[in-house]
Amino acid sequence: MGYKDLASCVADLERTGALVRIDCELSAELEIGSIQRRVYQAGGPALLFTRVKGSSFPMLGNLFGTLDRTRYIFRDTLKAVERLVKLKVDPRTALKEPTTLLGAVPATWHLLPKTVGDGPVLANRTTIAGLPQLKSWPDDGGAFITLPQVYSESAAQPGLRHSNLGMYRVQLSGGAYRENEEIGLHYQIHRGIGFHHAEAIERGEPFRVNIFVGGPPSLTVAAVMPLPEGMPELSFAGLLAGHRIEMVRREGRLPVPAQADFCITGIVDPKRTLPEGPFGDHFGYYSLAHDFPVVKVEEVFHRDGAIWPFTTVGRPPQEDTSFGAFIHELTGPLIPTVIPGVKAVHAVDAAGVHPLLFAVGSERYVPYGERRTPQELLTIANAVLGQGQLSLAKYLMIAAHEDAPRLDIHDIPAFLAHVLERFDPRRDLHFQTATTMDTLDYSGSGLNSGSKVVIAAIGEKRRTLATELPAGLRLPAGFDDPRLCLPGVIALRGPACRTRKGEPDERMDELCETLAGVDGLEGFPLIVVCDDSRFAAAELNNFLWVTFTRSDPAADIYGVGASMVCKQWGCTGPVVIDARVKPHHAPPLVEDPAVERKVDELAAPGGPLHGLY
Repeated sequence: MGYKDLASCVADLERTGALVRIDCELSAELEIGSIQRRVYQAGGPALLFTRVKGSSFPMLGNLFGTLDRTRYIFRDTLKAVERLVKLKVDPRTALKEPTTLLGAVPATWHLLPKTVGDGPVLANRTTIAGLPQLKSWPDDGGAFITLPQVYSESAAQPGLRHSNLGMYRVQLSGGAYRENEEIGLHYQIHRGIGFHHAEAIERGEPFRVNIFVGGPPSLTVAAVMPLPEGMPELSFAGLLAGHRIEMVRREGRLPVPAQADFCITGIVDPKRTLPEGPFGDHFGYYSLAHDFPVVKVEEVFHRDGAIWPFTTVGRPPQEDTSFGAFIHELTGPLIPTVIPGVKAVHAVDAAGVHPLLFAVGSERYVPYGERRTPQELLTIANAVLGQGQLSLAKYLMIAAHEDAPRLDIHDIPAFLAHVLERFDPRRDLHFQTATTMDTLDYSGSGLNSGSKVVIAAIGEKRRTLATELPAGLRLPAGFDDPRLCLPGVIALRGPACRTRKGEPDERMDELCETLAGVDGLEGFPLIVVCDDSRFAAAELNNFLWVTFTRSDPAADIYGVGASMVCKQWGCTGPVVIDARVKPHHAPPLVEDPAVERKVDELAAPGGPLHGLY
């Protein structure tokens, strides 16, 4: 049976040596976040900070810091989830393997939350200022909840069936928020709470939200699950927990998980916003301050012995990387049942998740044709870009399953090589311009807006990817330091970008014209221009991060021998991506040197954190 509350999970992890208590006093402003990031990078244990400066609550970090620990936390229920997924993927399993059906049936009872009259979470009251004030990065706009579970219901159809539990960041302090009375609620586009917000605006009335922190670990995972509409996150939380989630119902208020550690209740005025942010995000930059909804705080509850779980967000990989890997294990087999023809999908974490998406699909439209071109692949690509959070993908590379049935979509160098060997740059780049983009992505034309490109690859190899720079590589003034990033991929250092948002850069056109006269580029279908080619070529993750977080396809893709034929853009030579930092981009995250020196000293021989990182 899974953990009923967070305290029992903490006790079990400590008993098995998977959690370490840190008893020296530390500040939630920068220090605790820095330590958590370092321990995560070292593959270390969960951390319980028992003496948080200015707070009476302990803070729990790195709980999901390794995939093995996450699997361990849900070890009692994973088999039941796998059985249900197996039945969804292939209902015939119930006939072929009756034990699978019998094993899954008891777990379905846990999908239904259990209504109770009271619970530990309501035992005590505090204020927003009394909560741990986590600040992860020097220029964060205030303290944030980084593992919130934000619960809302449809005003028109209240109740579990039309509820949403999502992980939307919550700003506790700073900015123009009235202390203890208001907090910020930031949610990105295409999130479930947005439908409830739109409904409230249409009805001209406020709507309630409850913000839970802690509780059964399954609640935290459920809040980030990309579940289909009609599948309440609370139901999935019960399935993963191995028991029904107890919910306290109070007259005129939204329900509260009885075993949560904290709950903030409040009302969102659909007509009011305030600037929220900045905030260090999972792209590795700051989300800048923008107007977002405001929650008017009504009550702040906490249970006896409450524990405040947290994470820090930054350039991947971070703890949310483990979240993503675990979620893929649970839901990956379902993808082909949602989008016909899809064999696999992989959101590349090192590129910030949404900027780069890999897919493998079938190409069966004209199986007898002598000349194979992307056809069904493009239908599948459009379906992928119309599916939930996958619709936020900026670069979608899709390959035909028939060409390489054993191609591993998670082997990033192999997948990139497969695509680069096969795509035809005259034909196989398909753009969507003036469309939606991830809220956190500042490479586009504005907040939530930018472009997408589908790069489809099919057939036999068109080229052999080169592994040595061409001997006669000539570059125009201002471009230098060519580096080999991957087979077939060159990074160049370019001049600092001065062009304004949406304007073409004449220097990039000059580069493409010069490259048109260079011999030996046949094996290099991709050239990336960046601010530091040495950094970009130093490791794969650097290349992915620089290339796909700092470019907007429609604005920043150039090409050698580029032309437009019937509104289809293409080029005869290498595709050139301008991945330089632009004036409108958000600044990257940089740690505070003084804090980092202190954190270094804490881990030195004889220090209280020696051996953790």
